[in-house]
Amino acid sequence: MKRHALSTRLWHWINLVCVVILFMSGLNISNAHPRLYWGDWGFAPEDAWLIVPRFPDWMTIPGRYSLAGAREWHVLMAWPFALGLLLVWIAMLANRHFSRDLTTSRAEWRWSAIRSDIAKHLRLDFHHSGSKFNFLQKLAYGLVFGVLLPGLIATGMGISPGMEPLLSPMIELVGGRQSVRSLHFIFAWLLFGFFVVHVLLVLLSNPFRQLRDMITGGRDGA
Repeated sequence: MKRHALSTRLWHWINLVCVVILFMSGLNISNAHPRLYWGDWGFAPEDAWLIVPRFPDWMTIPGRYSLAGAREWHVLMAWPFALGLLLVWIAMLANRHFSRDLTTSRAEWRWSAIRSDIAKHLRLDFHHSGSKFNFLQKLAYGLVFGVLLPGLIATGMGISPGMEPLLSPMIELVGGRQSVRSLHFIFAWLLFGFFVVHVLLVLLSNPFRQLRDMITGGRDGA
């Protein structure tokens, strides 16, 4: 059996392109109004809970300040990003990847097991038996697939003027449109943090094999 299904590999690389462009165009959008608020409204600096620093042009798409251009890139990549997440969830449920590899057992939630898993990671020991991923990996992937990625899509739609009326219950639930914008920012940076840790762990655990397997599929257990 392949270590990574074709659907997983296709989604992985397409999603990587989408996330990079969405994040870099989002930094350009942030430069247009770098203050975040809670509630229904906010504009003045004294109302902000966070003032975001300005991001340099080399970190943004386009590579200069252009709110209109950044929004065009953002919307362009939002569609394959959202559709890809929907399709990969369907594939994970259909091929049992989710139930087989990503769900956790009650025993894995025992503090002794969690502590052992953390200790192994600190020793850069990523070997595990009995399942494809260890507890920390399952927890991280579960949060990404179940919270961060859907959260980014929902909050992105919530701050889009055309979609806002459809999501008014969610907007009211979190306290207003500015709260949705703040959550979108938080989800984006949490996903960036996951990306950094993910790349770091790949580099520490046979990166050539990891890249090869994500391209060719590899062999399960190899």
